[in-house]
Amino acid sequence: MILDSLFFALPGTLPASLLAGLLGLLIGSFLNVVIYRLPKIMQRDFDNYIAEQNGQDLPHQDVFNLSVPRSACPHCGHQISAIENIPVLSFLALRGKCAQCKAAISMRYPLVELLTACISFGMAWHFGTGPAGMASLLFAWFLIALALIDFDTQLLPDDLTLPMLWCGLLVNTQNVFCTLESAVLGAAIGYGLLWSVYWVFKLCTGKEGMGYGDFKLLAALGAWYGWTVLPITILASSLAGAIIGIGLMILAKRGRDVPMPFGPYLAIAGLLMLPYGHMITQKYLGIVL
Repeated sequence: MILDSLFFALPGTLPASLLAGLLGLLIGSFLNVVIYRLPKIMQRDFDNYIAEQNGQDLPHQDVFNLSVPRSACPHCGHQISAIENIPVLSFLALRGKCAQCKAAISMRYPLVELLTACISFGMAWHFGTGPAGMASLLFAWFLIALALIDFDTQLLPDDLTLPMLWCGLLVNTQNVFCTLESAVLGAAIGYGLLWSVYWVFKLCTGKEGMGYGDFKLLAALGAWYGWTVLPITILASSLAGAIIGIGLMILAKRGRDVPMPFGPYLAIAGLLMLPYGHMITQKYLGIVL
């Protein structure tokens, strides 16, 4: 009954979906801050912890979080004003350059905003604006941040993976995407699957093929849409990793010995599987929740 009501529900209206896309633009601007600052916050906390344990002065005593200090140009230190921080529009108005020193602004900032807007629009169009639609937006925003942080740093912070996992379990106490039983099993099995792969690979090769953050991310995905979609999630993420990895080696001449994070591929698979995973699983694997 849960899946029937999910798959045959009418899609969201165009105005509501456009509003979700507009919200996605704003959230995308905030995600740029999270993607850039959260790894730095983690590093600063680690540096301070090591110094404290060794009885040394703390190397980082200034306030640095997601809101303080204000965003500034990394080249000249010019503080970004509110009018210069309007998603996409400010980038276009400034022609991709700092208002003061004219240094180039990375294209990544407007691209993340546009990506978040498009995915938010798609989720709202598919799920509507009820509980499933609102929850799907949160799910997407978590994955966008995690994918890009992992791409940059090969880290999947607990500050994001664990809240995402708990949010998935809480959402499914109301059977939004699957039953609570399937969500709990999804979290446990998701973690256990990659944990097992990690240890088999390490015992066979003596190397670490992935990090513990990958275990937690797959556990979070399982908590959102249940254990039955995990096999197709792993298949889809592996396929995405193979295609993109080969593309990077050919186009960017990236060597095989360069570590490649798995988190972005899990995120790509997760974004596809939340709306379509149960349907694909039922149709091709015959697993019914």
